[in-house]
Amino acid sequence: MPAPEPVVELRAEKVVAGGEALCREPSGRVVLVGGLLPGETGLVALADERPRLARGRLVAVLDPSPGRITPACRHVARGCGGCPWAHVEPATQRDLKRAVVAEALARTGGIEAEVEPGPVLATDGYRTTLRLAATGRAAAGRAAAGRAAAGRAAAGRAADGPAGGLGFRRARSHDVVDTPDCLVAHPALAELLACVGAPGAREVQLRVGAATGERSATAIGAGRLTGVPAGVATGPDAVVHEVIAGRRLRISAGSFFQTRADGAAALVAVVADGLADAPDGPFLDAYGGVGLFAATVAGDRPVTIVESSRSSCADAAVNLPDARIATVPFERWSPTPAAVVVADPPRAGLGRDGARVLAATGASRVALVSCDPVAHARDLALLLADGFERRRTVLVELFPHTPHVEVVSILAR
Repeated sequence: MPAPEPVVELRAEKVVAGGEALCREPSGRVVLVGGLLPGETGLVALADERPRLARGRLVAVLDPSPGRITPACRHVARGCGGCPWAHVEPATQRDLKRAVVAEALARTGGIEAEVEPGPVLATDGYRTTLRLAATGRAAAGRAAAGRAAAGRAAAGRAADGPAGGLGFRRARSHDVVDTPDCLVAHPALAELLACVGAPGAREVQLRVGAATGERSATAIGAGRLTGVPAGVATGPDAVVHEVIAGRRLRISAGSFFQTRADGAAALVAVVADGLADAPDGPFLDAYGGVGLFAATVAGDRPVTIVESSRSSCADAAVNLPDARIATVPFERWSPTPAAVVVADPPRAGLGRDGARVLAATGASRVALVSCDPVAHARDLALLLADGFERRRTVLVELFPHTPHVEVVSILAR
């Protein structure tokens, strides 16, 4: 039988990238704890102990912060790991994320900078793309049953029971928590959550175009979908359309797109504002996906999109038929001259190779969009070393109730 975890009393100093609270033992050893807020003291069970760093499991909060709230979603208490900051008041979430980005800029990039708050977006019913784990059970019911369950969920009366075979994983676990309703899911996805199953599948992606109402459901891995309502596109070739800043965009099941339509519009607005004084000349959409920024920000400039995903490139060719599209990893692309660049790399960031390629375009204006504060800080430092100057950095809150961030920096030669 394993020895019980030692329980200690610790005070949280701050929240770090990734969302955990940083605490210190009297010896000076750092303990990272999920669930604590800055200034709170909690009882913490120590685990994964190393000489200079340990991780802890929060047992009890002894002095709750004013920013702590009771989660509105019933599935948090059941262990759902989809919204690890559901216990944090939304304005406090935004303040914590700005502090995390500012610290990452200072510690990783050596950049002392104000992080501006972006537009305030809805905190519930916002996700237009969901990626869920399949429980392996049969669907709870057909579309009519799903509509009834969705209605009960909207009224706050959804009953526990069969979940339709889909759910979110527990935090730091492969276990799946059945979630027949979800506080952050777009209303058009509620029916699908309640009725779609995927026996034998590993995961399922659900997507809706908020502007068009089109929906898709795609099983990932071996398996099949059950309980899919009529009119929902299925399979790897499923397509929905979304409208952002007046531009209609095709988004295939295998293509990346932001998890919320209003968030995509907010990013476009911040980038467009930051590049408003950019000079004329070629526009480069690096890691361009389906062409979101090229379609909405480039204007009349000639456009090049560089993207490694074939699915996304096929969509971009439809969305911007006059664009030049390179289906290649950006780090391996042979740069051509550009006046303006928008770069939206994956979580790992540009890295040295990506920053080198970007700088080689000779661009005089750059918008760097990142979903990881440490990678953003590192990439900014690389670009500053290549002769750019930072004009502004803006936090865009795309992921309420989670520690995930989306940050935009505007740079100029």
